[in-house]
Amino acid sequence: MDKIKKNFGFGCMRLPMKDGEVDKEQMCKMVDTFLEQGFNYFDTAHGYLDGKSELALRDCLTSCHDRSEYILTNKLTNFYFKSEEEIRPFFESQLKACGVDYFDFYLMHAQSEEIFKYFKKCHAYETALQLKEEGKIRHFGISFHDKAEALDQILTEYPQIEVVQIQFNYLDYEDPAVQSRKCYEVCRKHNKPVLIMEPVKGGNLVKLPSDAKKVLDDLHGGSPASYALRFAAGFDGVLMVLSGMSNMEQMEDNISFMKDFQPLNEKEMEAVHKVADIFHQKHAIPCTACRYCTAGCPKQISIPDLFACMNAKKVFNDWNANYYYSNVHTVHNGKASDCIKCGKCEKACPQHLPIRDLLEDVAKEFETEQK
Repeated sequence: MDKIKKNFGFGCMRLPMKDGEVDKEQMCKMVDTFLEQGFNYFDTAHGYLDGKSELALRDCLTSCHDRSEYILTNKLTNFYFKSEEEIRPFFESQLKACGVDYFDFYLMHAQSEEIFKYFKKCHAYETALQLKEEGKIRHFGISFHDKAEALDQILTEYPQIEVVQIQFNYLDYEDPAVQSRKCYEVCRKHNKPVLIMEPVKGGNLVKLPSDAKKVLDDLHGGSPASYALRFAAGFDGVLMVLSGMSNMEQMEDNISFMKDFQPLNEKEMEAVHKVADIFHQKHAIPCTACRYCTAGCPKQISIPDLFACMNAKKVFNDWNANYYYSNVHTVHNGKASDCIKCGKCEKACPQHLPIRDLLEDVAKEFETEQK
């Protein structure tokens, strides 16, 4: 892992888009800027942007830069294999899509108690370890979305795991569903370096309510994103903090405070805890827009977008939310009231949200007036 230059990585789940496709011109500029500023860690998965993330990295990173210049992480996701025999061909297709001969890090994706059982049944961990022996994977790890107890079990059963990627931010630090702190402590117990995802919680810690934003503005320091990323990066054992940057402005802001990283001081730490308290009092839906819930929805409900409308209206008092609900997000997709309660979304949700109940709330909020 000594090839990693800094503790800030380019998460390629939310790339710049144009007309439904990755904006390659902007993406290439972002990749070049990222490397020029001394950073070299890139993170993707096949499901990100329906496969477009891997291809964008091939076109903007791996075909343009020497293999020694960057570190590339990819993941094995349960949606793309049904048996042990299907894992290796899928892995090879990922190498081809990304245009590389090996991955620096390869993670068993979105592990939970149930998904871990599926991976075990298909001998996914053993297959990945074989790929490591063959030199096609440099480092083997997991990304994780579940309770700390399940993480402890996985790390106990597979001590070969080298790194663990967890959701970690100041809003989820003591959250009973996400258990950021407890999962971090399990990683430390097993002496595993930590990779951090969702440090700004899907943008929720960037677009702050006015009263929360004022708390950080009064510090006269950096952007809301700067406090969130610096909070996450300041913990012992954190190897990398990922940020899903979708334009050059976001990248330039992140680089400005991560290039010469400084952890939060006492006053700043008190401020982010105050912001977290404000959020908890507002009862926002803690959706990170990962979109895992939409893949199997039989009614094609764009769940994260509907939750974003709900938060915009309830938390940020944005009355344009009604327009976006009716004229954007439900024009070609299902409405909240179309939910048939199958539960597929809840099984896929890393945040363990009661999505079916929340969709009922969304329907009451946005559809009552339409009837």
